[in-house]
Amino acid sequence: MKRFASAFVFMFAIMPAAGWAQQGAATLNASQREGQHLFVQHCGLCHNKIQVNVPAPNGPVVTKAVLDNGNEAQIRTQLANGSPNMPGYKLMFEPAQMDALVDYIRTLNPAPAPAPR
Repeated sequence: MKRFASAFVFMFAIMPAAGWAQQGAATLNASQREGQHLFVQHCGLCHNKIQVNVPAPNGPVVTKAVLDNGNEAQIRTQLANGSPNMPGYKLMFEPAQMDALVDYIRTLNPAPAPAPR
């Protein structure tokens, strides 16, 4: 159990800083940094790929394309109310935190496509 706890701490404390943050903290404004913190803490496990060739564990990888291709109001509703496979955050996040999360998602670029073999 102790070994599992150590691996868990490494994955969720060290890995976000190493691989999940696609933008450097210096390039993010205060709202985006708060959104990054919320994303890593609450969304990243299911919506981020740790490695390029490994799919996200449960949900689709989130990039700014979800905002560019989708209705922002619909995205906010999804964040607030959730879905059968995702919890809703309307009781956890303040409106300003939801805004910060959306601001951060706007900074996420899709991962480069793998090179053809």
